[in-house]
Amino acid sequence: MKCIDKPFMYKFILAICVLIGIFSISMLLGAVNTSVRDVWLALTSSQQNSTITIIREIRLPREIAAVFVGAALGVSGAIMQGLTRNPLADPGLLGITAGANAALAITIVLIPSANYFVIMFACMIGAMMGALLVLGIGALHKGGFSPFRILLAGAAVSAFFYALAEGIGLYFKVSKNISMWTAGGLIGTTWNQLQIIVPFILLGIIVSICLSRHLTILSLSEEVAIGLGEKINHIKMILFSIMIILAGTSVALVGSLAFVGLMIPHLVRAIVGTDYRKVLPMSAILGACFMLIANTIGRTIQAPYETPIAAIVSIIGLPFFLYIVHKGGKRWI
Repeated sequence: MKCIDKPFMYKFILAICVLIGIFSISMLLGAVNTSVRDVWLALTSSQQNSTITIIREIRLPREIAAVFVGAALGVSGAIMQGLTRNPLADPGLLGITAGANAALAITIVLIPSANYFVIMFACMIGAMMGALLVLGIGALHKGGFSPFRILLAGAAVSAFFYALAEGIGLYFKVSKNISMWTAGGLIGTTWNQLQIIVPFILLGIIVSICLSRHLTILSLSEEVAIGLGEKINHIKMILFSIMIILAGTSVALVGSLAFVGLMIPHLVRAIVGTDYRKVLPMSAILGACFMLIANTIGRTIQAPYETPIAAIVSIIGLPFFLYIVHKGGKRWI
């Protein structure tokens, strides 16, 4: 396979510049009027006043969380689409985030004093259970992993897990606590949460990029991969684990968000092609950009009130999903 070419490097550098620009704008906008000087002082000095404190302790961790969650969802969606060769694959549509959501509800009931690390670990287990159920149902029939069969299985499993979480919340009277996690928002993100979640996301993205060449081969055909000497079972297991880590940590931080993992890889393939050495890093950057935009819209469209990010993402993502379905599940490249 060819080395990464210069045109891709130019696109990647441009994407990073766009990300920096969006991040800068998002730091300026919000319910509280802030200036460029306020943001600069919050980032570079130890000065204290109400505006700087808001930027440093509320707005900055929230925007950093948006960057990493967007990157995680974009990369996990790309991995899922590559592994299953299913252009409709997305953690939010195939039961993964619903499984993490149900595990979150169970943890809140069984371990009320659970710290953030325990909650994140529980979400990973729930994400794994959701994925295994969907893939298992899809494999029951001959020719199992067709895009629409997997999509239907994901819808059924997601409905089951969401109903389970809702039932647990109502029965044990913890619906309010659960809804705070599942509304799909970054309100209240703290530095302590970022210290726990960011290393997992970074590790998952780095390892996935290291395996991107293998994922490219797997996305073409398992027969081709075997013919080239790939240890497909080992690679699948590692990539599947990474996908679970990225999706689980995202749910632990922002709740259930569908469509991000579906949209971003399609947009990226339209820009850089189907080589996952290009798709994965670009999915991380564009996923971060998308979440920053959605988060900024949620904070400002009805300021000082908050609009859930899940609603904004769904408004954008549903038409895109219907477009892909209208194309018969074909990849947009």
